[in-house]
Amino acid sequence: MNAKSKTLVIRFSSVGDIVLSTPLLRVLRKRFPQGQIDYVTKKEYAELVRSNHNLNLTYELDASGGFQELRRLKRRIMEEKYDLVVDIHNSIRSRYLRSFLGTQTAVVDKRELERHLLVKFKRNLYKEVVSVADRYIECVEEFGVEKDGEGLELYIPDEVLFGVSGKIAKLALSRFEKVIGLCPASRHFTKRWPEDRFAELGIRFARNIGAKILIFGARDDAALCSGITMQINDHAGEERATDFSGQFSLLETAAAMQFCDVVVTNDTGLMHMAAAMHKKVVAIFGSTVREFGFFPAGTENAVLEKKGLYCRPCSHIGRPSCPEVHFRCMKDISVDEVFMASCSLLSR
Repeated sequence: MNAKSKTLVIRFSSVGDIVLSTPLLRVLRKRFPQGQIDYVTKKEYAELVRSNHNLNLTYELDASGGFQELRRLKRRIMEEKYDLVVDIHNSIRSRYLRSFLGTQTAVVDKRELERHLLVKFKRNLYKEVVSVADRYIECVEEFGVEKDGEGLELYIPDEVLFGVSGKIAKLALSRFEKVIGLCPASRHFTKRWPEDRFAELGIRFARNIGAKILIFGARDDAALCSGITMQINDHAGEERATDFSGQFSLLETAAAMQFCDVVVTNDTGLMHMAAAMHKKVVAIFGSTVREFGFFPAGTENAVLEKKGLYCRPCSHIGRPSCPEVHFRCMKDISVDEVFMASCSLLSR
């Protein structure tokens, strides 16, 4: 492939996976500085890459349009005559898009066998713990693309930064010793540290280190986040916690995270967004494990997990309930552990 090559990257979802693809985009641009690099993703996640300086064009798939929309997208892609298609999703949709293009294709190795054996039979055949961000780059190494070790990144337009800065300024954060971000939600129950633990942790931060607590989440997380906010303010003083759930877009949330000294989060997309903003991250893992590759990459972090638990991991994406009922993977992680891990990061 020459320096003027045309490359298409496919990753439809979700937040974390797309943020984890940003190092791939950066090293592709370093390898092909004059080339055309385009990206395919779902419309609801497009803002995460739309402003990325390493991309020329972002295709936004409206999944509500069904197969007809996907077929229209494929026609557009075929007209571009790409030299290389990098499929880092490897789903039915992505395989359809890259089929019959008559071009070179690179596909991510998801370590599906290792993952299956670990989840189903608790046999750990992972030779090493490799970030998904590095796995994405592995699939294009044969084209002279190399890892650069610079971590995740998000490009946030100035108007988004200014807008969020104005809202944060009203909180007068200089009154507080530290600013702590909490991300208590998750799409799946078994990846969610209990609500009362997050509330107790926030109270501890406010009382013990004079911290201001910023709580992040999506619109669907509003009930959970507002409940935690109320508990913190009731016990630690009015205005010690502010709930931003449902108020910010994805990039606005990332911009707000810039004001945090530490972000405490479940294993979710917001964890990777915090890492992309180069924040110190305390990540709480329940039903998932580091071996799957979805841990905070390229930033100072502490991953807290209940190692040696016979039923863990029970899923690589999370479950709606604990199959063993006891939910020890999360309940056995104490507030003291999370608080001390956070303070350790703060002291560095």
